[in-house]
Amino acid sequence: MALVRRVGVALTQILRLPQHCTFSVSASAAAIQKMTRVRVVDNSTLGTTYHHRAPKVIHVYNKTGQGKVGDRVLLAIKGQKKKALIVGHKMPGDRMAPRFDSNNVVLIEDNGNPTGTRIKVPIPTHLRKKEGEYSKVLAIAHRFV
Repeated sequence: MALVRRVGVALTQILRLPQHCTFSVSASAAAIQKMTRVRVVDNSTLGTTYHHRAPKVIHVYNKTGQGKVGDRVLLAIKGQKKKALIVGHKMPGDRMAPRFDSNNVVLIEDNGNPTGTRIKVPIPTHLRKKEGEYSKVLAIAHRFV
């Protein structure tokens, strides 16, 4: 009888405690920013070899510091610095833009030419609007989403 009374008292004390929210209310990053791990999706030699560390973004070339599809970034990959083009990211972007399973980039040279000769994943179709800038990247892509 005493045990039942103790359990009952413990339950009433628990139920009197105010309930607190256990989820985070901070805003999540809407796109790719510094120190984000990415996946190289072209067939360049630097992108296809095994990495002990995943390639990371060390700079985003825009005013906000958050890269979206079509922005250029600077990567640290295998101890080197290489420029890349974002062709897909995990977070949902603009309306009717696809959401990918990973943060995808294509390695490019300083003049904008892609390093590889083929892109292994589908590319968002709204990159075609910026065709003048990325026409060579779009030329080596085989699938569009």
